[in-house]
Amino acid sequence: MFTDNRITHTGKVLAVALFVLFVPLFLIAVNARWVINAPALYSYGYDKYEREIRYYIDIERDEYISGGRQIRDYFNNGEEFLSMNVEIRGIRYPNIYNQTEVIHMFDVKQLVRGVYRVSEFAGAYLLGFVLVGFFNWRREFLRPLGRFAVMGGAVTLGLVLLVGIGSLAGGFDRLFLLFHEISFTNDFWQLNPSRDALIAMFPQRFFFDATILIVGAIIIQAGLLVAVPIALNRLRRPKQLTRAERRAAQASLKT
Repeated sequence: MFTDNRITHTGKVLAVALFVLFVPLFLIAVNARWVINAPALYSYGYDKYEREIRYYIDIERDEYISGGRQIRDYFNNGEEFLSMNVEIRGIRYPNIYNQTEVIHMFDVKQLVRGVYRVSEFAGAYLLGFVLVGFFNWRREFLRPLGRFAVMGGAVTLGLVLLVGIGSLAGGFDRLFLLFHEISFTNDFWQLNPSRDALIAMFPQRFFFDATILIVGAIIIQAGLLVAVPIALNRLRRPKQLTRAERRAAQASLKT
């Protein structure tokens, strides 16, 4: 019986630890997935960086937005390689990306699909954890679930803070470089806007804005995970009597 109880306790601790770990993984992956597939990001990017984009590649807004849609479709379809079909200066190109850019986009697609899988797996675990908890403990599970949510939100905010400190210390350029060095096993990501349409269409500051959008959404969601359970717990606490109220209650008992 002792062994069974210890195994059960260890299993519960492990399940909770995974829940807390998967909260930041889920928030990061699901928000990255949302931003990658947000049409507004690409129209915003063109409107903000139109001068820089058109300096290197004279592409009209509608064609640029079409290119963004083709990239989103590519990330979500079964095609192995991307063919960026857009019109530039009245000429329709079946693919404006060279071989290096096409291979790099293949690598990016594998990374993006990995982010999709993380969001799905982490989301499935978090949902399963909640369902099993309510199935076993009914309403009594609300209080511990709130604590676990606070822990997951706090870990997420801590990770964001560490990344933010790293960005301030080394700058986004260094963080962006480090990301590519870790994520890719080749150097096809080292592109030049004067000859490579991919980096001409999507300058580094475009990815900075996308990152800020992801981080901002994560901070809001993690903050809610921390604040809401704490607020609800305080609302459920019994009202604390003032000193005068306690004296009045004691006096009424004596009489």
